Amino acid sequence: MEIRVYTQNEQAKGHFGDGEIVENKPIGFPHEGSVVKRVGPLFYWAWAKSLQTFEIPLHPHSGFEILSYVLKGTVGHRDTLGNLQQVTTGGAQIMQTGSGAYHAEELGKDTEMFQIWFEPHLAKTTKTPPTYNQYDHEEFPSETTDGVSVKNIIGSQAPISLVTDSSMKDIAIPAGKAFSLELPAGYAHAVVVVEGSGNTFGSEQSAAANTGDFVVVSTEAAETITYQAKDDAPLRLVLIQVPLEVDYPLYRK
Repeated sequence: MEIRVYTQNEQAKGHFGDGEIVENKPIGFPHEGSVVKRVGPLFYWAWAKSLQTFEIPLHPHSGFEILSYVLKGTVGHRDTLGNLQQVTTGGAQIMQTGSGAYHAEELGKDTEMFQIWFEPHLAKTTKTPPTYNQYDHEEFPSETTDGVSVKNIIGSQAPISLVTDSSMKDIAIPAGKAFSLELPAGYAHAVVVVEGSGNTFGSEQSAAANTGDFVVVSTEAAETITYQAKDDAPLRLVLIQVPLEVDYPLYRK
Protein backbone atom coordinates (compact mmCIF):
# COMPACT_ATOMS: atom_id res chain seq x y z
CA MET A 1 0.00 0.00 0.00
CA GLU A 2 1.02 3.62 -0.41
CA ILE A 3 -0.11 6.88 1.19
CA ARG A 4 0.86 10.09 -0.58
CA VAL A 5 0.04 13.63 0.60
CA TYR A 6 0.07 16.51 -1.89
CA THR A 7 0.07 20.05 -0.50
CA GLN A 8 -1.60 23.00 -2.20
CA ASN A 9 1.78 23.93 -3.69
CA GLU A 10 1.65 20.63 -5.61
CA GLN A 11 -1.85 21.30 -6.92
CA ALA A 12 -2.86 23.26 -10.02
CA LYS A 13 -4.35 26.75 -9.81
CA GLY A 14 -7.13 28.37 -11.81
CA HIS A 15 -9.44 31.36 -11.88
CA PHE A 16 -12.41 32.84 -13.72
CA GLY A 17 -12.98 36.43 -14.76
CA ASP A 18 -10.56 38.82 -13.10
CA GLY A 19 -10.21 36.53 -10.10
CA GLU A 20 -13.82 36.60 -8.93
CA ILE A 21 -13.49 32.81 -8.67
CA VAL A 22 -10.19 31.20 -7.63
CA GLU A 23 -9.39 27.50 -7.64
CA ASN A 24 -7.03 24.96 -6.13
CA LYS A 25 -7.00 21.78 -8.19
CA PRO A 26 -5.84 18.55 -6.56
CA ILE A 27 -6.24 17.05 -10.05
CA GLY A 28 -5.92 19.60 -12.85
CA PHE A 29 -6.59 19.52 -16.55
CA PRO A 30 -3.73 18.55 -18.86
CA HIS A 31 -0.83 21.04 -18.75
CA GLU A 32 -2.14 22.84 -15.63
CA GLY A 33 0.72 21.55 -13.52
CA SER A 34 -0.87 19.43 -10.81
CA VAL A 35 1.45 16.68 -9.58
CA VAL A 36 -1.46 14.20 -9.66
CA LYS A 37 -2.73 13.80 -13.23
CA ARG A 38 -5.58 11.39 -12.40
CA VAL A 39 -6.53 8.65 -9.94
CA GLY A 40 -7.92 5.81 -12.03
CA PRO A 41 -11.11 7.16 -13.65
CA LEU A 42 -11.12 10.21 -11.34
CA PHE A 43 -10.16 12.76 -14.01
CA TYR A 44 -10.42 16.22 -12.41
CA TRP A 45 -11.02 17.81 -9.00
CA ALA A 46 -11.20 21.55 -8.34
CA TRP A 47 -11.93 23.46 -5.14
CA ALA A 48 -13.48 26.75 -6.25
CA LYS A 49 -14.02 29.79 -4.04
CA SER A 50 -15.94 32.88 -5.15
CA LEU A 51 -14.84 36.29 -3.91
CA GLN A 52 -17.80 37.94 -5.68
CA THR A 53 -21.00 36.65 -7.28
CA PHE A 54 -19.94 35.52 -10.74
CA GLU A 55 -21.38 33.45 -13.58
CA ILE A 56 -19.25 31.11 -15.65
CA PRO A 57 -21.01 31.46 -19.04
CA LEU A 58 -22.47 28.66 -21.15
CA HIS A 59 -19.82 26.14 -22.21
CA PRO A 60 -19.99 22.60 -23.62
CA HIS A 61 -19.32 19.19 -22.07
CA SER A 62 -19.70 15.65 -23.33
CA GLY A 63 -18.98 12.13 -22.10
CA PHE A 64 -17.83 12.89 -18.55
CA GLU A 65 -19.92 12.64 -15.37
CA ILE A 66 -19.53 16.01 -13.65
CA LEU A 67 -20.43 16.58 -10.00
CA SER A 68 -20.67 19.98 -8.33
CA TYR A 69 -20.76 19.64 -4.53
CA VAL A 70 -21.46 22.78 -2.52
CA LEU A 71 -19.34 23.12 0.63
CA LYS A 72 -20.99 26.43 1.49
CA GLY A 73 -23.03 29.08 -0.28
CA THR A 74 -25.16 28.91 -3.41
CA VAL A 75 -24.54 27.57 -6.92
CA GLY A 76 -26.94 28.31 -9.77
CA HIS A 77 -27.20 26.14 -12.87
CA ARG A 78 -28.72 26.62 -16.32
CA ASP A 79 -28.28 24.43 -19.37
CA THR A 80 -29.42 23.72 -22.90
CA LEU A 81 -31.55 20.84 -21.59
CA GLY A 82 -33.95 23.45 -20.16
CA ASN A 83 -32.88 23.27 -16.51
CA LEU A 84 -32.70 26.41 -14.37
CA GLN A 85 -31.86 25.40 -10.81
CA GLN A 86 -30.10 26.49 -7.64
CA VAL A 87 -28.48 24.40 -4.93
CA THR A 88 -27.17 25.49 -1.53
CA THR A 89 -24.78 24.30 1.19
CA GLY A 90 -24.46 20.52 1.27
CA GLY A 91 -26.29 20.01 -2.01
CA ALA A 92 -25.01 18.63 -5.28
CA GLN A 93 -25.60 18.87 -9.01
CA ILE A 94 -24.72 15.98 -11.32
CA MET A 95 -24.47 16.18 -15.10
CA GLN A 96 -23.99 12.97 -17.02
CA THR A 97 -23.05 14.88 -20.12
CA GLY A 98 -23.47 12.04 -22.63
CA SER A 99 -23.67 13.18 -26.25
CA GLY A 100 -23.22 16.79 -25.18
CA ALA A 101 -24.83 19.80 -23.53
CA TYR A 102 -23.98 23.39 -22.64
CA HIS A 103 -24.30 24.68 -19.09
CA ALA A 104 -23.53 27.79 -17.06
CA GLU A 105 -22.82 28.11 -13.34
CA GLU A 106 -23.26 31.09 -11.03
CA LEU A 107 -21.46 31.08 -7.69
CA GLY A 108 -22.80 33.44 -5.05
CA LYS A 109 -20.36 35.59 -3.09
CA ASP A 110 -18.27 33.57 -0.61
CA THR A 111 -19.40 30.24 -2.07
CA GLU A 112 -17.06 27.24 -1.96
CA MET A 113 -17.64 24.15 -4.07
CA PHE A 114 -15.94 21.09 -5.47
CA GLN A 115 -16.28 20.30 -9.13
CA ILE A 116 -15.26 16.72 -9.84
CA TRP A 117 -15.11 14.87 -13.15
CA PHE A 118 -15.48 11.10 -13.37
CA GLU A 119 -14.50 9.31 -16.58
CA PRO A 120 -16.69 6.45 -17.79
CA HIS A 121 -16.11 4.69 -21.12
CA LEU A 122 -16.30 7.82 -23.27
CA ALA A 123 -16.86 6.00 -26.55
CA LYS A 124 -20.06 4.59 -25.02
CA THR A 125 -21.32 7.52 -22.94
CA THR A 126 -21.00 10.00 -25.82
CA LYS A 127 -23.73 7.98 -27.54
CA THR A 128 -26.22 8.42 -24.68
CA PRO A 129 -28.52 11.40 -24.00
CA PRO A 130 -27.23 13.94 -21.46
CA THR A 131 -28.99 14.24 -18.09
CA TYR A 132 -29.02 16.69 -15.17
CA ASN A 133 -30.12 16.05 -11.59
CA GLN A 134 -29.65 17.88 -8.31
CA TYR A 135 -30.05 16.99 -4.66
CA ASP A 136 -30.37 19.07 -1.53
CA HIS A 137 -28.32 18.30 1.57
CA GLU A 138 -31.27 16.59 3.30
CA GLU A 139 -31.59 14.04 0.49
CA PHE A 140 -28.22 12.47 1.24
CA PRO A 141 -28.31 9.74 3.91
CA SER A 142 -25.93 10.17 6.81
CA GLU A 143 -25.10 8.18 9.90
CA THR A 144 -23.28 9.05 13.11
CA THR A 145 -21.26 6.53 15.12
CA ASP A 146 -19.19 7.50 18.17
CA GLY A 147 -19.52 11.13 17.11
CA VAL A 148 -18.22 10.54 13.56
CA SER A 149 -20.70 11.68 10.90
CA VAL A 150 -20.60 10.07 7.45
CA LYS A 151 -22.69 11.53 4.62
CA ASN A 152 -23.03 9.28 1.55
CA ILE A 153 -22.98 11.24 -1.70
CA ILE A 154 -22.23 8.65 -4.42
CA GLY A 155 -22.65 4.90 -4.21
CA SER A 156 -25.03 2.12 -3.25
CA GLN A 157 -26.18 3.94 -0.09
CA ALA A 158 -26.52 7.33 -1.79
CA PRO A 159 -28.97 8.94 -4.22
CA ILE A 160 -26.27 9.48 -6.87
CA SER A 161 -25.15 6.44 -8.83
CA LEU A 162 -22.65 6.90 -11.66
CA VAL A 163 -21.64 4.81 -14.64
CA THR A 164 -18.05 5.23 -13.42
CA ASP A 165 -17.15 2.81 -10.63
CA SER A 166 -17.00 5.21 -7.68
CA SER A 167 -18.26 6.14 -4.24
CA MET A 168 -18.02 9.41 -2.33
CA LYS A 169 -18.44 10.39 1.32
CA ASP A 170 -18.29 13.61 3.36
CA ILE A 171 -16.82 12.66 6.75
CA ALA A 172 -16.78 14.79 9.91
CA ILE A 173 -14.52 13.44 12.67
CA PRO A 174 -14.54 15.08 16.14
CA ALA A 175 -11.25 16.04 17.80
CA GLY A 176 -9.33 12.98 18.94
CA LYS A 177 -11.67 10.54 17.17
CA ALA A 178 -11.00 8.24 14.22
CA PHE A 179 -12.88 6.68 11.31
CA SER A 180 -11.88 3.42 9.60
CA LEU A 181 -12.91 2.25 6.16
CA GLU A 182 -12.07 -0.85 4.15
CA LEU A 183 -10.14 -0.16 0.94
CA PRO A 184 -10.61 -3.07 -1.47
CA ALA A 185 -7.72 -4.55 -3.39
CA GLY A 186 -6.89 -2.57 -6.52
CA TYR A 187 -8.71 0.57 -5.38
CA ALA A 188 -7.69 4.00 -4.14
CA HIS A 189 -8.98 6.63 -1.75
CA ALA A 190 -8.67 10.18 -3.04
CA VAL A 191 -9.24 12.54 -0.11
CA VAL A 192 -9.32 16.31 0.25
CA VAL A 193 -8.93 17.74 3.76
CA VAL A 194 -11.69 20.35 3.93
CA GLU A 195 -11.00 21.42 7.50
CA GLY A 196 -8.59 20.54 10.31
CA SER A 197 -5.54 18.32 10.54
CA GLY A 198 -5.05 14.65 11.15
CA ASN A 199 -3.35 11.43 10.22
CA THR A 200 -4.01 8.62 7.77
CA PHE A 201 -3.01 5.12 8.85
CA GLY A 202 -2.61 1.86 6.97
CA SER A 203 -0.99 -1.38 8.06
CA GLU A 204 2.49 -0.29 6.99
CA GLN A 205 2.43 3.47 6.63
CA SER A 206 0.99 6.67 8.08
CA ALA A 207 1.00 10.29 7.00
CA ALA A 208 -0.14 13.65 8.38
CA ALA A 209 -2.33 16.01 6.38
CA ASN A 210 -3.70 19.53 6.87
CA THR A 211 -6.48 21.69 5.44
CA GLY A 212 -6.26 21.82 1.64
CA ASP A 213 -4.01 18.77 1.32
CA PHE A 214 -4.83 15.99 -1.13
CA VAL A 215 -4.29 12.46 0.17
CA VAL A 216 -4.12 9.46 -2.17
CA VAL A 217 -4.14 5.98 -0.61
CA SER A 218 -3.70 3.01 -2.93
CA THR A 219 -3.37 -0.70 -2.31
CA GLU A 220 -2.95 -3.97 -4.19
CA ALA A 221 -4.37 -5.98 -1.27
CA ALA A 222 -7.43 -5.16 0.83
CA GLU A 223 -6.58 -2.79 3.69
CA THR A 224 -8.32 -1.07 6.56
CA ILE A 225 -7.54 2.64 6.34
CA THR A 226 -8.00 4.87 9.39
CA TYR A 227 -8.41 8.65 9.35
CA GLN A 228 -7.83 10.31 12.73
CA ALA A 229 -8.37 13.90 13.85
CA LYS A 230 -5.85 15.67 16.03
CA ASP A 231 -6.73 16.02 19.71
CA ASP A 232 -7.39 19.77 19.56
CA ALA A 233 -9.70 20.19 16.54
CA PRO A 234 -12.20 18.31 14.37
CA LEU A 235 -11.33 16.95 10.93
CA ARG A 236 -13.52 17.09 7.83
CA LEU A 237 -12.70 15.00 4.76
CA VAL A 238 -14.32 14.43 1.40
CA LEU A 239 -13.34 10.94 0.26
CA ILE A 240 -13.76 9.35 -3.17
CA GLN A 241 -13.08 5.67 -3.82
CA VAL A 242 -12.25 4.54 -7.37
CA PRO A 243 -10.45 1.60 -8.96
CA LEU A 244 -6.81 2.11 -9.89
CA GLU A 245 -7.43 0.54 -13.29
CA VAL A 246 -10.50 0.07 -15.50
CA ASP A 247 -11.21 -2.24 -18.42
CA TYR A 248 -11.66 0.57 -20.98
CA PRO A 249 -9.31 3.19 -22.45
CA LEU A 250 -8.94 6.41 -20.47
CA TYR A 251 -8.48 9.87 -21.97
CA ARG A 252 -4.80 10.62 -22.45
CA LYS A 253 -3.65 13.46 -20.16
